[in-house]
This record gives sequence, C-alpha cells and structure tokens, in this order.
Amino acid sequence: MNAIRLIHCTAMMFAGILCANLSGSEPRKMEYRAMKPASELISIQEPGKVNKATLLNASTQPLAIVISLSKQRAYLLVGGKVAIDSPISSGRRNGWTPKGSFSVLEKDPNHHSSLYGSFVNGSGQVIRSGVSSKHDAAPSGTRFSGAPMKFFLRLTPQGVGMHAGILPGYPASHGCIRLPVEMAQIIYSNVGLNTPVTVGD
Repeated sequence: MNAIRLIHCTAMMFAGILCANLSGSEPRKMEYRAMKPASELISIQEPGKVNKATLLNASTQPLAIVISLSKQRAYLLVGGKVAIDSPISSGRRNGWTPKGSFSVLEKDPNHHSSLYGSFVNGSGQVIRSGVSSKHDAAPSGTRFSGAPMKFFLRLTPQGVGMHAGILPGYPASHGCIRLPVEMAQIIYSNVGLNTPVTVGD
C-alpha cells in the first residue's frame, strides 16, 4: 500500500503538487509581498519647498534648473541658491528621461502631447485612454486627443520636457519630468527660454 502511495505522490509532485502525507509536514505556503497602496508611495516623497526670499531675485539673478533622477527632485536655482525644491516623476524606464545638459526650448502653458493621450468621440467623451498615436489604431468614429501637459517647458526637440502631472511616488512617465501643479506653475512663470537645465543622477 505504501509503495502505491509513493508512486501516486511522486506523480503528483512532478505535476507541481506537494504531497504532505508522506513526510507528515505541512506544505510550505508561498510568500506574497503585498503591493503598497499608491497613497503610501506618494507619501514617500517630501512635498515641495519654496524659498520666497531667494525666489524674489529671479528677475535679476541667473536661473538654472537641476533634475536629480535618483532623488526624484527638481531644483530651481536663483543666483546659485535653491529657490524651489520639488518632487518629480521621471521616465519609468532607465534612459527614458535623458541625462545631460539642456535648455528651455519652448514654453507652452496649455500644451498637449502629440504622442500620448486618449481616443475620444465626437462629443469629447473618452472611449479609450492611455493610448499612443503612433502605435494604437483609433476606433471608428473617434479621434486622438493628446494628454494635457500644463506649464510645459520643452527640453529636447523630440518632446521631452517638464510639466504638471501625476506623481505616484516613483518614476512613471514616458520620459517627461512631471511636477506638482503648483510647483510647475511657479517654475514656469519664473524661467525664460534658454534657461539651462541639467539632468543627472
């Protein structure tokens, strides 16, 4: 009888099922790590800070923007001093937000993406969101509507820039540098074209 049980249990083990009756021990339970809720991830990032005294000199002192991808922070420097320290959300994959020295090529307070957005019907109702105008086909009777990118500062000719957006607490964009709305608006209103921008670790 034991030999029959042994053959039966061996077959079951090959099928990926543990036979606990032979050893007399409990089957090992798989360990699952619960995914943290978005609210917990968001709270990891410190809120933005504005040094109002330093920001007052923005019209008379040289400005520069520094982005730290590892810290997920953006800094607006006025005369070499930090006037804005803001959380960001950069490209979700390594290299999607390019590193290097850039400058503000364009300013657009109500910019819309030409690549990412939604398909909407004739009355503007969203039929399908999170689409790419390059890779997704629009369902019949719909048109592409680019995602809003308020207070957009273009950094590359390919379309990478800084703008207001959702910050889930980790890198999540297609390459742009997302900022909280209030921080994006302050930075946008103070910097001009050709403002130097450095993106690094």
